Amino acid sequence: MALFFDKEWFDAKLAALGLSRAHVAATLALREAQVAEIWKDQRELSAHDVAALASLLKVSTQEIATRAGVSTPLPTAAPDDLESIGEAISRLDARLERLERGMIEIKALLLDLRKRD
Repeated sequence: MALFFDKEWFDAKLAALGLSRAHVAATLALREAQVAEIWKDQRELSAHDVAALASLLKVSTQEIATRAGVSTPLPTAAPDDLESIGEAISRLDARLERLERGMIEIKALLLDLRKRD
């Protein structure tokens, strides 16, 4: 991983794509002065920024993270296979069911306490 933000690489990539730092600012929803801070290694990129820059510059998130010299974890892609998605939904459904049962128990306890007063 690079120790510092590789501004030469980023400027070259932008130029090759006919883009400017103003495009980076628009992509990251930042002011151009804030982008200048990134280029001077005074502002670190978030995982969202890494993903947005990768899309803008048409490179991998790993390439952006390496060239930016960031320690930010790379964004992870959501599972795209239906089995994994189904399993995640099943786990969430079971958790929601447990929470709902817990809420019913709490409500019953509160009603019982009110009856005692």
